[in-house]
Amino acid sequence: MNKILSCVFLLPFVLTKVNAQEKSIDEVVIEGKFLSLPYKKISENIEIITREQIQSSPAQSLADLLTYYTGVDIVKRGVADIQTDVSIRGGSFDQALLLINGMRLSDAQTGHNMMNLPITLTSIDRIEIIRGPAARKFGQNAYAGVINIVTKAFGNNQYKVNIIGADYQTWSLGAAADFGNKKSANLVELGHTESGGYRYNTDYKVTNLWYQNHLKMGAAKLDLQAGFIEKKFGANGFYDSLEAKDQYEETQTSLVGAIYSQTIGNFGVNANLYWRRAQDKYIYIRDRPEFYRNMHIGNTYGGGVNVSYSSWLGVTGIGAELHQEDLRSNNLGNRGRFVTQLLAEHHFFLINKKLSLIPGISWIHYAQTGAYFYPGLDIGFDLNEKHKLYANIAKVHRLPTYTDLYYKSPKEQGNIHLVPENALSYELGYRLRKNQFSFKTSIFGRDSKNAIDWLRANEQSIWTVQNLAEIKTMGMEAELAYSLNDFVKRISAAYTYLDSRAASAERGLHSRYILGNLRHQLNAKITMGYGRFTNELIYQYKHRMAWGGYHILDEKLRFNTHNLDIFLLVNNLFNTRYTGANFVPMPRRWFQLGVVFKNGF
Repeated sequence: MNKILSCVFLLPFVLTKVNAQEKSIDEVVIEGKFLSLPYKKISENIEIITREQIQSSPAQSLADLLTYYTGVDIVKRGVADIQTDVSIRGGSFDQALLLINGMRLSDAQTGHNMMNLPITLTSIDRIEIIRGPAARKFGQNAYAGVINIVTKAFGNNQYKVNIIGADYQTWSLGAAADFGNKKSANLVELGHTESGGYRYNTDYKVTNLWYQNHLKMGAAKLDLQAGFIEKKFGANGFYDSLEAKDQYEETQTSLVGAIYSQTIGNFGVNANLYWRRAQDKYIYIRDRPEFYRNMHIGNTYGGGVNVSYSSWLGVTGIGAELHQEDLRSNNLGNRGRFVTQLLAEHHFFLINKKLSLIPGISWIHYAQTGAYFYPGLDIGFDLNEKHKLYANIAKVHRLPTYTDLYYKSPKEQGNIHLVPENALSYELGYRLRKNQFSFKTSIFGRDSKNAIDWLRANEQSIWTVQNLAEIKTMGMEAELAYSLNDFVKRISAAYTYLDSRAASAERGLHSRYILGNLRHQLNAKITMGYGRFTNELIYQYKHRMAWGGYHILDEKLRFNTHNLDIFLLVNNLFNTRYTGANFVPMPRRWFQLGVVFKNGF
């Protein structure tokens, strides 16, 4: 391990000089709670996925796209984001927070439903993945990291219509329009997808609708957004056991929000209001709903205000967020809790702005369990324009979901005595960006206490949820990318290593989730172009702690003109046999052919 780390840190210093130029991702501005900074000034581990990268990738869903980035673990039950768990750096699916345009999307029932999003890749402008302790400022559930999905209405008066056909009697039809002007822009998206399923009882139907309005009012900006998604799908082996072949589920998610921001002299203000409704109907035997049926309806609504002040000392920020989490369920009962978060931090810029220090602290109050303080510190140092060092340390936390607390079935039992889990998270990293070459690496750790996990003694026992004494996670990441010429546009490779050790293993208990984490994750990409053709190949190697590894190769061939985009996707070119969550068998090699027509009006 020490030899690997030494090689990783020395690699950028033995590379030869490069001369070609390309538009840098450094120009992307990251909008924080109190301060917006260009990427190169950010003192944290953040990954930016641009619109161009989304369009060239062999992904047709958000889950497919995220799986191409190391440190993010996507575990599926089926395809097309039907039922997907997302985790970051060995955390659980309840320890990663999703945002749309900075607005919270947490689900108090269960993190299994976090990826029920009312948008597709068509409407996404970029994605920001914040790994590790720097995610602390987002509060509850930003335990291992945050994924922020950014959509934008530009008012460029264009529309798109897309049609896709694929194996397994799969098809989708979608349309999107961006219209208005620079002062008032609108984005509308509507889509529908159906499939006969790649195995028995894995058919699905998905319908989504998304609307966004961007309004400029002098120095102020107001964004309104609303969305709806409905999924109906066969859930063969998704839950319980692989023998439960006739399970069925329907979910609905609605989202409404407003975001306001304004600068007044040295003061900056941003505020938001949001409401998220989630409905989840589960039937154990699809044709016999009277045998066993669960219905959950959750409502989360809240808002936040952040105020910043710029002075010769730097930027001072204070913020508050309040939200209510309600649930009505025939299994989990009628539940509700109120969460309050107060945040304060200061941005110091020293040594001609080469050194940044950002101390901060959060105060969180849960109506049922009391109040907690969570401090943190971000440090960044620019060695020069190309080299940057950063370090982060923070106390992070996660509140138990209602499933953790109250769920009961013949094989599972929740625990009403759970307390919030917390951890000390830390990271040391380095970034290099020189012309068309980039390299970054980091080492990180997370020492969890009162960690929440589902455990059992043997296969005859039921699963029970407990606060573990501790879980220690250590790891490292490295990523490099190089752009050669107009033909070989970009080559990149990224690797993440994780080692998690749980106290439950010492007590002879079996974990449902901890040992399912990735130990080794390697992604490699090559993007080539010739004229109007582009081709991207993505290789993945994944090795989980509890079982062996597997190799996946995906491919996208694309022909693009001003008005037409034709593409062929081939997923799992190696025809690999592998499994997703709950050991559900995943599809072998499969093909998708799509056409996108785009024009102005």
